[in-house]
Amino acid sequence: MRRLILLFVVVFSFQQITAQISYKNFESQILNESRQLKIQLPRGYDQSDKSYPVIVVFDGDYLFEMVAGNVDYYGYWEDIPESIVIGVNQLGKRDDDTAFSELNSLPVEKGDAFFRFVGEELVPYINKTYRTEKFKVAIGHDKTANFINYFLLKENPLFQAYINLSPDLAPEMSAFLSERLAAIESKIFYYLATSSNDVKSLKEKTEGLQTMLNGIDNKNVLKSFDNFEGPTHYSLPAYAIPKALESIFLVFQPISKDEYQNTLLKLEGSPVDYLTEKYATIEDLFGIKKQISINDFRAIAATINKTEKFEYFEDLGKIARKQYPETLLGNYYLGRYYEKTGSPKKAMKTYQSAYILQEIGGITKDHVLELSEQLKVDFGL
Repeated sequence: MRRLILLFVVVFSFQQITAQISYKNFESQILNESRQLKIQLPRGYDQSDKSYPVIVVFDGDYLFEMVAGNVDYYGYWEDIPESIVIGVNQLGKRDDDTAFSELNSLPVEKGDAFFRFVGEELVPYINKTYRTEKFKVAIGHDKTANFINYFLLKENPLFQAYINLSPDLAPEMSAFLSERLAAIESKIFYYLATSSNDVKSLKEKTEGLQTMLNGIDNKNVLKSFDNFEGPTHYSLPAYAIPKALESIFLVFQPISKDEYQNTLLKLEGSPVDYLTEKYATIEDLFGIKKQISINDFRAIAATINKTEKFEYFEDLGKIARKQYPETLLGNYYLGRYYEKTGSPKKAMKTYQSAYILQEIGGITKDHVLELSEQLKVDFGL
């Protein structure tokens, strides 16, 4: 059943994005040939002036549509930021593109040329042609999964997130990564996946790499690993790609029920500070200044009510006024603050002043007026 649901989601997503995909033959001076690019821009790209993260899909001839469908679907529900997806077609060329020296495990000949093509031509072209954020993701499968790690070895990594699907690792790659990730000073997301029915040699390499990653203690490296039960080497991407996107963009997602129960309700400090830090992290990591969602305002308000830390309603109300100035959200929370901290007259006036503002998030004008009238009855105001 889960497989059928996943298939439905992917097929549905493909249908939704068909009109958004374009193709371009990119003339590379480094490769001395033309490479086909598959390009998906976010919905509404032409009607906005926003900038977007970029996801570069290697093995784009067969991985692009799967990635593009998931990105569009998750972006629609705001579980990940809307992103530009670029697929690089490597049909018949991936062995040359990913070639490395048996002596030092580094790109060689056409592999070196392809490495330079990506860093010196492709990514600069993407940045020049489209409205992009600094945050970029690389996705690869077996040989290309090994290849994307070379960009992480650079002094200034070309990508900030790496999705490695059953990597066919070069002999020295684990040692390279161990040294690099232990010392790296910028935030890096590193996702790794294999499965019970993966190719045996690749599964062993992947599990060995995961053991090494577990030994790295560096707060700048945000690691995630999945070992799926059932998928083969070729069906693994269908399982891993959505999990990888969720992992990388976890902080971007709305506050979940689990986060509310196991984090917010156990906070010793201010839940409002938790909220502002969450969105500051989103801006710092992804370059996106995201408006605080109504869902997250509700989660923080529920936390304040549940823990009876009513003094934090004041800060929440001030933030709500800034985020949604035309609505009654801010006045509602400020009214709650005054009501719960012993200032019923101020609470009543604040609720009344909300009547001229727009309703939002299920908070209606009738509701705030009812709260105001109840205060009149309770306190004889």
